[in-house]
Amino acid sequence: MKSILSLLSPPTLKLDSTMAVSSPTTLRSPPFPSIAVAQQPKKSTPKRSSKTVETLYPIPPLTTNTTATPTTSTSSVPPKKVLVPIGFGTEEMEAVVLVDVLRRAGADVTLASVEPQLEVEASGGTRLVADTSIAACSDETFDLVALPGGMPGSARLRDSEILRKITSKQAEEKRLYSAICAAPAVTLLPWGLLRRKQTTCHPAFMDKLPTFWAVKSNIQVSGELTTSRGPGTSFEFAISLVEQLFGESVAKEIGELLLVHITADDNPRKEEFNEVEWAVKQTPHVLIPIANGSEEIEVITIVDILRRAKVDVVVASVEKSSQILASQGTKIIADKSISVASESIYDLIILPGGIAGAERLHKSKVLKKLLKEQESAGRMYGAICSSPAVLHKLGLLKGKRATGHPSVIPKLTNDVSSARVVIDGKIITSRGLATATDFSLAIVSKLFGHARARSVAEGLVFEYPRS
Repeated sequence: MKSILSLLSPPTLKLDSTMAVSSPTTLRSPPFPSIAVAQQPKKSTPKRSSKTVETLYPIPPLTTNTTATPTTSTSSVPPKKVLVPIGFGTEEMEAVVLVDVLRRAGADVTLASVEPQLEVEASGGTRLVADTSIAACSDETFDLVALPGGMPGSARLRDSEILRKITSKQAEEKRLYSAICAAPAVTLLPWGLLRRKQTTCHPAFMDKLPTFWAVKSNIQVSGELTTSRGPGTSFEFAISLVEQLFGESVAKEIGELLLVHITADDNPRKEEFNEVEWAVKQTPHVLIPIANGSEEIEVITIVDILRRAKVDVVVASVEKSSQILASQGTKIIADKSISVASESIYDLIILPGGIAGAERLHKSKVLKKLLKEQESAGRMYGAICSSPAVLHKLGLLKGKRATGHPSVIPKLTNDVSSARVVIDGKIITSRGLATATDFSLAIVSKLFGHARARSVAEGLVFEYPRS
């Protein structure tokens, strides 16, 4: 069967035998109006002297025992080093968005476990595998330490003496440190690292912050400290950190790569055609197949949000191993193999994107059989980013409106390119990356109603319409 790579690959696709993190191309995106900056002496930000242009979704190796190495500029300047620690109960969306976005910008990101083992179960049940232990980072110097939130994850970070020493040294030496969600109040506050700093955090923890210094902004920059509110502000948070590390122009370019501009108000949140009910009598059973090269932001966002809405989600690997290496080097452990998962019936099957991941999903005979059975039985299915091309190649979008990543849209028929999410009957598609939250909440709304979707959005600190 003809490969779908021709459908998925943008003109600048570069095939390589090693995992690479794409450097930004020369693009533009609007700045974020919701970032608050405390009055501090203005500091100059470093500029890149040159950039290498890679595909938006680099092709990963087909093994899971390698580590992503960021692509750096051709100058002699060493890459910025970033530490992202995780522990049991860390909020997976926040951790993965930080890692993904910063690696795209060219940072050398280390995902470090504060637990005795590298495998960490996050707050929504997703299992991540860290690059190394926090102990291995104790003698290193980082340009940025970025703490994801989540509970009890923030408490696990707080209780790590090694991490406390690393972060305290970071603050003492006037290098960047940051925290999101519960972490400012639960982790940094007990360490004494919020003194005389304007700070924000998740609404549920605002009462823990010193009243005079608490700020209700999505992003708060106060000297070397940056804080943010929750999973719904993760993109703004990560891009703010990119700007502080690499400069405003690089931050704008990364925003464009992440499709942040598509989430602007002048783009419809959702368009629906041939409306039908999706409600099911029992707890919805949803399958998320993943592969080496799947886009981790999309995988984690969809799984996290659906589980928050009380959906029974199964993450299934189409690889020989249950552990996959996602497009930007994050290691994710699936719940089961696709062959075992295929023994069950699902109300909904959703394909995450990523060029290499979509290609490998398309090669899975078991998954193709499941998708065709899903259509013939009149059950729901969908895809995001590059993966609508998989549905198109299988003939599962005939006569249907759909959307996808900008590199895919020209290949689709009856596309609706302006909307973030398109629903046609029992099929749902979306643009990718920054639209993954809208996509996931649209699924929640179809399964349970708008009120449930809005409730989940509030927990994420994500702006969502009241009606």
